[in-house]
Amino acid sequence: MKIIFSGGGTGGHIYPAIALIKALNKSDESIEILYIGKIGAQEEKICRQENIPFFGINVRYFYRKLIYKNILTMYEFIKAYRSVKKLIKKFKPNFIIGTGGYVSAPVVYAGSKKKIKIIIHEQNSVPGLTNKFLSRYANVVAISFITSKKYFDEKKVVLTGNPRAQEVVETKKISKLKLGISEDKKIILFFMGSLGAKYVNETILKALPILTKRNDIQVIFVTGKNHYNNIVSEAHKLNINQNVFIKPYVDNMPELYKICDLVICRAGATSLAETSALGLPSILIPSPYVTNNHQEKNALDYVRANAARMIYEKDLTEVKLVNEVTELLDDPVALMNLKINCKKKGIPNACDKFIELIIG
Repeated sequence: MKIIFSGGGTGGHIYPAIALIKALNKSDESIEILYIGKIGAQEEKICRQENIPFFGINVRYFYRKLIYKNILTMYEFIKAYRSVKKLIKKFKPNFIIGTGGYVSAPVVYAGSKKKIKIIIHEQNSVPGLTNKFLSRYANVVAISFITSKKYFDEKKVVLTGNPRAQEVVETKKISKLKLGISEDKKIILFFMGSLGAKYVNETILKALPILTKRNDIQVIFVTGKNHYNNIVSEAHKLNINQNVFIKPYVDNMPELYKICDLVICRAGATSLAETSALGLPSILIPSPYVTNNHQEKNALDYVRANAARMIYEKDLTEVKLVNEVTELLDDPVALMNLKINCKKKGIPNACDKFIELIIG
């Protein structure tokens, strides 16, 4: 069996594909995989690291307001479409799986014209523009939130969850002692994505001297690579104690998730898939800078189910953050209810469910 994957632009489109590719290779070593993504983009780097065959195309963002800029976008779409059609003819895939981002558009469209079976995967509660457009060419639309079903042809929709969830569940738990962390204290993880978030990081830093007066907690603060040096410098000035571990980035975040009691993070689809697979209580601070404000909509889906708490970034202060964290830590019943409801939202066998769509 041969399968083409395509998705890019953000890790939220890439990591579910990578998780599924790993699971497919594990289930059947004879499966041939090819990933089509944007030349020089994050997906190419990740595929090279994971030794996944990669074919690069040039594509551009579709402008919703500055329509005149789409002339070049359409030119590159047509050029990429023709290039992918030739590749499909040569590779002869049985399936094409699109995981979102504008790079997947010429790939899925070319596959549909060549009568290849198409599956698209939507990670968010509200679908992006690309997947809304591509769904008309798909045989199956795999979704991660049941609430996104209404945006597609319901006859095509299958709730699989996010493949990244199963990868998290199957990750081995790391020893707290190996990380230099005490076994008898609650662990709070602050993480705002690989690049971090300046204002949120600064607010977390202001909250730490108050939080760490408590003797029953330890904090892991993943700042993002862009902010690490400044945060460490400021933390030193504030004389933050030894119960705080500051890191620029963590390659295997699921290892940390498995030892944490509470996580404060963004509301990206991948983060929610990971935390819900483990039933990890969270306080969500959705990014207001993403397309279609989809993180807020993801977060609201969890808040309405009492599966997470939320603070809007515009309302975030160190006092509010400390109060939210302290309230949960001091109320084991509330914390447990979040854990139970979050776990209900999770689909820990998402890879298996997705593979059933392919292999049957």
